[in-house]
Amino acid sequence: MDLPLSPPLSPMLAKPVRGVPEGDYLYEPKWDGFRCIVFRDGDEVELASRNERPLTRYFPELVEAARANLPPRCVVDGEVVLARGNRLDFEALQLRLHPAASRVNLLAEQTPASFVAFDLLAFGDDALLDTPFARRRVLLERALGNARPPVHLTPITADLATAREWFDAFEGAGLDGLIAKPRDLPYVPDQRLMLKVKHERTADCVVAGFRWHKSGPIVGSLLLGLWAGDRLQHVGVAGSFSMARRAELLEELAPLRENALDGHPWAEWAEHQEQWNGRPGMQSRWNPTKSLSWEPVRPARVAEVRYGGLEGHRFRHTAQFVRWRDDRDPSSCTYDQLDEPVSYDLAAVLR
Repeated sequence: MDLPLSPPLSPMLAKPVRGVPEGDYLYEPKWDGFRCIVFRDGDEVELASRNERPLTRYFPELVEAARANLPPRCVVDGEVVLARGNRLDFEALQLRLHPAASRVNLLAEQTPASFVAFDLLAFGDDALLDTPFARRRVLLERALGNARPPVHLTPITADLATAREWFDAFEGAGLDGLIAKPRDLPYVPDQRLMLKVKHERTADCVVAGFRWHKSGPIVGSLLLGLWAGDRLQHVGVAGSFSMARRAELLEELAPLRENALDGHPWAEWAEHQEQWNGRPGMQSRWNPTKSLSWEPVRPARVAEVRYGGLEGHRFRHTAQFVRWRDDRDPSSCTYDQLDEPVSYDLAAVLR
């Protein structure tokens, strides 16, 4: 592969802000998928993830789509997404990361992915990293002028009112928020120079277990549950604590660890952690060697957490711990407290 930019190449990142920023920005939807930089040199195509790991083998249909729709020599930044019905399905996308080639090929037919392009980093013999974003966008539109599904060009607007409408409406199609890019922004790998606005809500959840931190005997993340009838549904984890806070949490949970499995709603899961996928002990698809074993605690405490949205019955991403809610009865923590956005047709976004 002989391109002006070669893998590995870290993508440019975004820093979070509250509220849609005002100023000389170009606004795009924030897609909920796998960040992916596509390198194409003739028939050679490589798909690189955000952490610079290859995605090529997992998405053979996108390799063919890149050959059919991208310029013969280019580097394009974008997102691999998967649609089911009229919205994105991040959970189904995660299932595409399978080690068996036969399974990969079957899933490529049954649940094909799409690639949404939003930046052009190289074209022909020219690297475009120093080119202002507004100009890169013009070149991207020209480069993908004849592209057809499953390759798409992300929508863009300079109008603040339209951006705010997108932020509210597109969530119903499974999108994650908005990205704001200054017009004169160069492309700087691994730097948080863009801005992102994500949907945030809070929920009161039962804490029914925790995972150890990789560095030692402190809390890595809290396992969260919501009651669905007489069943405590695992809805995700809360993480991103300081090291000091992780140690404090271990002390705070200590009284709940004794005889924790007696009558625990996840007792059977605890006994079959290695065998049962889709449970608190499921294997990580990004890092198969990572242990996701967990320690039970009596489901007697409630935590308020901040989350972005739901994917099926679970939080789409890691939730953020806000505070303990010792005034809440764990039995009152049900799905009824959660609000869901009005449905929006994903096809309308992609058009």
